[in-house]
Amino acid sequence: MALSSDRMFLELHGNQWRVVVNVPKKLHTKLGTKLKKPLGTDSLKEANRLKWDVIAELKATIARAENPSLSLEAARSMSREQAMQQAIRFAEQRKGAFDPVRRDEIDEEIDWKTESLAGRPTATDEEGNEVFDPDRLRLATDFSQLARGDKTPIDLHHKKFLAMSHVKARTLADDRRAIKLLKDWCNKVGVPPYLQAITKKEAVRFCDELPNFTANLTPVTLNKYVSRLSVYWTWLENRHEVESNIWQGRRLREPQQTTDQKERPFTDDEVKVLLNGPAEPEMDDLMRIAALSGARLDAIVCLKVKDCRNDGVFVFKPQKKEPGPRLCPIHPDLIEIIERRKKGKAPDDDIFPEWPGVKKSDSLRERSFKTSNEFTAYRRSVGVEDRREGKRRGLVNFHSFRRWFITKAEQAGQPESTIAVVVGHKRQGMTFGVYSGGPLLEQARECVQSVKLPTLRDGAAVYGKSD
Repeated sequence: MALSSDRMFLELHGNQWRVVVNVPKKLHTKLGTKLKKPLGTDSLKEANRLKWDVIAELKATIARAENPSLSLEAARSMSREQAMQQAIRFAEQRKGAFDPVRRDEIDEEIDWKTESLAGRPTATDEEGNEVFDPDRLRLATDFSQLARGDKTPIDLHHKKFLAMSHVKARTLADDRRAIKLLKDWCNKVGVPPYLQAITKKEAVRFCDELPNFTANLTPVTLNKYVSRLSVYWTWLENRHEVESNIWQGRRLREPQQTTDQKERPFTDDEVKVLLNGPAEPEMDDLMRIAALSGARLDAIVCLKVKDCRNDGVFVFKPQKKEPGPRLCPIHPDLIEIIERRKKGKAPDDDIFPEWPGVKKSDSLRERSFKTSNEFTAYRRSVGVEDRREGKRRGLVNFHSFRRWFITKAEQAGQPESTIAVVVGHKRQGMTFGVYSGGPLLEQARECVQSVKLPTLRDGAAVYGKSD
């Protein structure tokens, strides 16, 4: 059916058309089942041109009935949002209309809606030109440009982009923050928040002004947001929504760190202090697994019984950009810990039930969030700390166990490529697959076993605390 003969929201009353809008069931007692208003014309074409203003008015009435405290201005604002959503639908229809006749029909409907939003002239100027209400004229102009594809809101396709992204919830949150940051900046500096207005020049300006616009965020964090904008623009470019990725290569300059300012591995003495201190049993087990596997905190905390295989292999869940689960041989000094924690449990039970993770289903925090806080408190309580002036984070943290493991494996003469396999770093060449045997697994096992914990106290065994 052609758009010009569309009867949506219209019905004949006698020989003239009127607008009919359904009322939500919960408001029937207050407004009845339908709101109706005559248009005073018997022409369907003219009724389609006139109906949009009336529809907005009736929907504003419904909105105010649903929320009596809602001001008329707020109700009209909701109508504006509805108009913009309709413009988006027109833009999608127009983009998919390859038949010139169909395209003309859509354009005619857009013109009718635009005229309706602009309303009737409020006056004439000295030269006899019609003058329109400025707010309504602005709405009509925005509607027309959006419906015809001349302006595309920055975030129009962002929801679809997020739905198609295979990233962690925290990264999705970064995507949303990045878009909000860009929109807020546009509003502050007067750049129209449309894809067409964000040129390479504006992207450079955005990056230049970002530190002053967000004084509480570090260059590292801001570069993360710029990077997420770049990923979104690449996605848009692949769908021909933009001509190019104007964020490619854009980065804020990060302060250069000297060697003594970079986060570092624990020293052997610090490892001794940590493993010889008054840690709770679960914390002691956790630290030993970290030191003798090089695994990240969240991967360890999320281990299940079935992930600690009987053939002496950990199956760590994917971390960072790892494409899938990663195998890591279990160090001989960890076997007692693993067997003790597996005893009497089902395959899907947790190895570390002491840290069940956050309870809120919509939380962006990793399961290990509380574990990390507890470790930090313990580490500081035994005096393992390295703070530098001007740095928000200390130079040692739980990840320092991972750095310590890598350092010890290197010092034991293990090949860099094998260490990369064990800890899950990006590696060129052969891939350590999901096999339970073979030379790669044996090389990885040799690498893991080359790392030894420092003697803890008075000649005590490498594993276990002295009484």
